[in-house]
Parts: sequence; C-alpha cells; structure tokens
Amino acid sequence: MRIQLLGVRGSTPAPGPDFVRYGGHTSCVAITPEGGDRPTLVLDAGTGLRSLTGLLGGQAFEGSIVLSHLHWDHMMGLPFFGAGDREASRVDLYVPEQDGRSGRDLLALAFAPPSFPIPPEGLHGTWAFHALAGGSHQVQGFSVTAVDIEHKGGRTFGLRVEDERGSLAYLPDHAPEAGMSDELAAMLSGVDVLVHDAQFLEGERPVAVDYGHATVEDSVKLGRDCDAGTVVLFHHSPARTDVELDKIAAWAPTLDPSVDIVVAQEGMTIDVVRRER
Repeated sequence: MRIQLLGVRGSTPAPGPDFVRYGGHTSCVAITPEGGDRPTLVLDAGTGLRSLTGLLGGQAFEGSIVLSHLHWDHMMGLPFFGAGDREASRVDLYVPEQDGRSGRDLLALAFAPPSFPIPPEGLHGTWAFHALAGGSHQVQGFSVTAVDIEHKGGRTFGLRVEDERGSLAYLPDHAPEAGMSDELAAMLSGVDVLVHDAQFLEGERPVAVDYGHATVEDSVKLGRDCDAGTVVLFHHSPARTDVELDKIAAWAPTLDPSVDIVVAQEGMTIDVVRRER
C-alpha cells in the first residue's frame, strides 16, 4: 500500500509563512491499495481531507473513511471534502462506537445545527455512517484492527492497517505514558510503519499529560519497544514552526539510532513494505 500524508498538524490548522514546508492542515492520511491508482481508504478527516479532492483529478470519492476519534481536528474536513460531497460519491464513514449511539448520531454531536448548518445526511452522494467496535475488520480490502488507546475526551482507537505486503499503525493522539494494554502491544508488534503522536517535547510534559498526548521522546521509545520499521512523527503542535521541526528532524534520530525516524510533512508519500527479518 501507499500512504499519503495530507494533514500532519494537531489541535487546529496552522496557517502562515512559518508553517509552509511541513504544512498546516490537520490529521488525514490517504491509502492507495497495491496496484491501485487512487486512495480508497482514509484515516481521519481533518482539514487535510480537502487535498484529496485534487488528488482524485475531478472524480468522486468511492471508499471508506475511518476516524480514530471524534475531536474537531480529526473530522472538521468532512463537510468541506468536495470529492465526497457529490451525487456520484460512495462513502462509508466509521467512527468509534460509544455511548450506545449510532455512527450518524455520534457524528451529529458536532456536525449538525446549531454547530454546523447541515446534519450528516446533508452531504451529497451515498454516505453510510457506522459505529465501529474494537477488533479486526475488513475495510476496502484491508485488514483494519482497532484497539482502544489512552487519550482524553471520548473513545480513541489506534488503528493497524495491513495487506499482504506490509503493515501501518496509526496513533495520531496517544498518551503512552498513561499505560499500554497487552492488546495494544500485540497490535503494534513488528509494524512496518508507525505514524504516531509527537505533539510535545519532554520539556512540555505537563501540557502533554493535561491534554493526553505524547512527546517526541515517547514516540521514539514506543517505536523501539514495538520493533517498528519506521516511526513517523505526526500531529505536530500548531505552534511548532518549520524551523523548530527542522531541529527535531536533526536531533530525534540521535535519541535511539536503532529506530528509523521520519518527521511527517504534508504531501509526503510512503510505500509500506514488509521488512525482511
């Protein structure tokens, strides 16, 4: 599979000249299957989702979107996703199951009047809204495993997406210092690419704890502990400038030379291929 990072920021978009090279859009990762010519699976629907319309070359989106959780920065791109808001669109949207509500009603907590002008069914095309349970699922030909992870403010999933060629783990909002379940450790074990929350630095630990996030140091340690092939530092602070992220890109690999570290940039493409062991 091939992944494209369409949004790599956390909490809120970061516009302006200091945020050009790494990008200011919030979390969104598009996945193209082996042999495919366009994405059919999307993880999270932050403002980066808007960029997928251009990648589709004018075609309507037909595929699935899986949300790790329902915080604003991970779903605010949905009503502005042009390729998904057409009569020809066919979209299955999955949100973490919670509180006994349907997928539609969970989304409508923030996506409906008076918070937004239209409700979920106001989107054009054929949309189906699903409340996703933990465990393994088949979505768009991929094996998708959803595991509960530590993050404040509603149920949050870490996701593993796998095909015959490789595996991706996606944990954009995660507080590993708050505890790791055996189920999560098993899900992460040996993953080829780990896209992980790195919003804060160790000197910002009190804020990371308050908001339920990870530090760069946490992400590198987790990558080592789970034997990840590559760790992609993701969900950058909206206050972290390009110059500051350049510095992180220079020193983060020195934290543990055994871990391959990449700092996420908007527009970055990564081929997910299983490592030889």
